[in-house]
Amino acid sequence: MNQIRPVSGYPATALVKRLAQARGRLRALIDCLPEGGWLGPRAEHLNPPLWEYGHIVWFQERWCLRAQANGGYAPSLLDDADALYDSSSVAHDLRWDLPLPRPAVLDAYADRVAGAVAERLARGADDEIAYYAELSLYHELMHVEAWWMAFQNLGYAPPAHAPGDALPPARRLTFDAGEVALGSGADAGFIFDNEKWRHRVPVAAFDIDAAPVSETSFTAFVDAGGYRNKGCWSDAGWAWREAAGTSQPLYWRSGEGGWRVRRFDRWDAPRSDAPMLHVNRFEAEACAAWMGRRLPGAAEWVRATTHPDFRRGMAWDWLRDPFAPYPGFSPDPYRDYSRPWFDTHWELRGGGPFTDAALKRPGYRNFYRPHRRDPFAGFRTVGGA
Repeated sequence: MNQIRPVSGYPATALVKRLAQARGRLRALIDCLPEGGWLGPRAEHLNPPLWEYGHIVWFQERWCLRAQANGGYAPSLLDDADALYDSSSVAHDLRWDLPLPRPAVLDAYADRVAGAVAERLARGADDEIAYYAELSLYHELMHVEAWWMAFQNLGYAPPAHAPGDALPPARRLTFDAGEVALGSGADAGFIFDNEKWRHRVPVAAFDIDAAPVSETSFTAFVDAGGYRNKGCWSDAGWAWREAAGTSQPLYWRSGEGGWRVRRFDRWDAPRSDAPMLHVNRFEAEACAAWMGRRLPGAAEWVRATTHPDFRRGMAWDWLRDPFAPYPGFSPDPYRDYSRPWFDTHWELRGGGPFTDAALKRPGYRNFYRPHRRDPFAGFRTVGGA
């Protein structure tokens, strides 16, 4: 059942509009790059923006315009595009050293690809082009979020943006033992291969935070010596903390007025109505343990989304579960979307402040390595079995 399926909810005109909106979001970030920002610093968690821009356009062209029925690909509109932008074959460390085209060349390439995709969709959105156009849309939106992560990481002044939703007062939701459906079915519209297929699993009774843990709640863990309390940490988490030499959250500093949190290029006090963000899975796990609780499993998290007071979309929630295939998994045409990351990454759900609404659905599975602190990731806690 891994065949390409019709895309529900997006007729051709809507797909063209959504693709243009995503490109507009990317352009707003491009326009805010500082001098020297097209390459930026080398780091494991970053890509050079000049490479990433070309990769986004290349991906759309490859799947929407170049893919052929025999499994091959027609030539690109840009010379050497495959050698420059194929993330499956271009090693991350080499991306700063490639002979990357100038931004003006990429702008022209992007315009040609976008125009050709819009023209093909206008001729009639058959199942195949609709699938690949929507795949390209979500791929671009994921990269746009990665640019927001990089702006935060590097302290760049970002485009104008609306503030995130305020956290409600802390409360917990209680659930009896039961069953929950994990995964998505063929009736769910566009889904990714790691969501296939829907299956039921048992869930013991539990209670869960209605919203993510706040900055001030995490401050209490820090001030209580949580980063020095080995008993709160898993073996892997303590090994990470010692190797990283860290004793406080990322983007925080202390001074006479107490803790300050950097939000892009500005410093502010921790807030009780703001979710704790930019913690890795080890930090989230340790704070939950200090509270006498734990991280939720995927089945608990999905079960909780059925409650009208469960608040999601304010932070990617770290889960207890490793990112692993569901029974009977097989990859979709973009074969490297999920398969290379199973069993080395951990699952997150919910969506953060810069995640597109289409990717905030309960069934969408995000995944990062457990040491990553740069995503807009937080956590909530669970009590029970």
